[in-house]
Amino acid sequence: MTYNVQIKVMLLKDLLDPQGKAVQAGLKNLGLNGINDVRIGKHITLQIDADSEEAAKAAADEACKKLLANPVMEFYEIEMVN
Repeated sequence: MTYNVQIKVMLLKDLLDPQGKAVQAGLKNLGLNGINDVRIGKHITLQIDADSEEAAKAAADEACKKLLANPVMEFYEIEMVN
């Protein structure tokens, strides 16, 4: 069966997000002053062939650990979607 998986990868909360700060400054320059913080991350969608939802989630987790996320700087969340 094919499972759809969405993965959100974000910088750890304690790390400075220079890209987010640049976007925040750009928004302020456009007159959008009520935005106090911007964090930029990655959204990854995978289609995984697996025998079960648990196996698909395990495959996504392994992909995150080995390639998609840097555990020193980032955290990730896996969501199974229909």
